[in-house]
Amino acid sequence: HLSLLRVEHDRETELNSENLCISLQVLLPICPSFSGLVVLLLLQEGCAYKLVCYFTNWSQDRQEPGKFTLENTDPFLCSHLIYSFASISNNKVIIKDKNEAKLYQTINSLKTKNPKLKILLSIGGYLFGSKGFHPVVESSSSTLKFVNSVILFLRNHNFDGLDISWIYPNVKDNTHLTVLIHKLAEAFQQDFVKSTKERLLLTAGVSAGRQMIDNSYQIKELAKDLDFINLLSFDFHGSWEKPLVTGHNSPLRKGQLDRGTSSYYNVEYAVGYWINKGMPAEKVVMGIPTYGRSFTLASAETAVGAPASGPGAAGPITKSSGFLAYYEICQFLQGAKITRLQDQQVPYAVKGNQWVGYDDVESVETKVQFLKNLNLGGAMIWSIDMDDFTGKLCSQGPYPLVQAVKRSLGSLER
Repeated sequence: HLSLLRVEHDRETELNSENLCISLQVLLPICPSFSGLVVLLLLQEGCAYKLVCYFTNWSQDRQEPGKFTLENTDPFLCSHLIYSFASISNNKVIIKDKNEAKLYQTINSLKTKNPKLKILLSIGGYLFGSKGFHPVVESSSSTLKFVNSVILFLRNHNFDGLDISWIYPNVKDNTHLTVLIHKLAEAFQQDFVKSTKERLLLTAGVSAGRQMIDNSYQIKELAKDLDFINLLSFDFHGSWEKPLVTGHNSPLRKGQLDRGTSSYYNVEYAVGYWINKGMPAEKVVMGIPTYGRSFTLASAETAVGAPASGPGAAGPITKSSGFLAYYEICQFLQGAKITRLQDQQVPYAVKGNQWVGYDDVESVETKVQFLKNLNLGGAMIWSIDMDDFTGKLCSQGPYPLVQAVKRSLGSLER
């Protein structure tokens, strides 16, 4: 029986905590006499989850108390940190200024404190858009130049992997994305064989919208090459919609009034759709936002689906209309009326003509229980710099949302 529990270690087959967890669950009924050993192993190795935390390079430019610097970050807060976003010029990853160079040095200091922390570099994002990737994929030579540049950059700056946030490929681009990911995966494997270091990780930030999923991704192919996906399961509703009515940023489940395509705009549907299309559940890391989407109400109606005249007022720190960081939401909640949506399992708040749908400690705990029930790979936070990282604005201690997610996950990958 004990031989069944033996795991061979070599450079080609690394111990995978999810596989170990599944193996032990299978072995338990087979070897009941070893149930104590199994429980002990589970406690030691854990059915470990990823806690993937994005942080943005523009958050350091915000005014206090929203100015976020990595020096103040707990290196044990997350299992994975993703720096967003790196710059590309002439199909090569570049350092665009002195601040960025300093940031990379700080990243390394976090790993000195916690050698097991995985730090990835993300390329892409909303501003970079789809056009930013077109020069990279226009020819095999440009792709090769990019891939070689990525490996050199990641190794030189002591990163553990790459996150591709192509937002978003169209139907014509989805083959380009598949090829790019495949070329990166092949090159990472070749680099691993030649080097003495661990293999570089390869992940992707992906859409949670059904139409985008259908158009943008060859999921079964991506599943072969990606270590995991970071599902952007938020921005389901916002001030860009027509007709403009209030809606929650990241509802866990569909609302009672959702009909037709509206029933797709929730976390549960998006997660299920990705899995049904071929992405293994253990490779799905579910996004949880530390911000809300806001609206200016057009009438006395305040429920979900109430008419809105435009985006909500900009926050005092993030200064973006229709958008509030959690540390701004905490201030907004003083004197506001809070309603918890029983169907969607998330809260919204109203004060005057301002309406904001957001996540709080209770809703993120519910979301984590949901992802654990589905045996997903873990939770992703967008982003740690919008949580109350100082602990001064929400009176819930530093990083109240991230800490709630971490507590609920239990054992993190190490």
